[in-house]
Amino acid sequence: MGGKPDIIRAIVLIFAVGLVVTGFTSLQASEDRPAASVMKSSVAAGSAQMTKTPLTR
Repeated sequence: MGGKPDIIRAIVLIFAVGLVVTGFTSLQASEDRPAASVMKSSVAAGSAQMTKTPLTR
């Protein structure tokens, strides 16, 4: 059972590296997105919600 801690350390290290890579890529994606496309998508979502018919009870 001398090999178990090494395997656990390797799994934790892979998880940590994956977390760091995911964080960096999400930061880069948010910096690359222009503000106009964000505004356009929020306006489109708002107009789509307004076109739905109201609930009748």
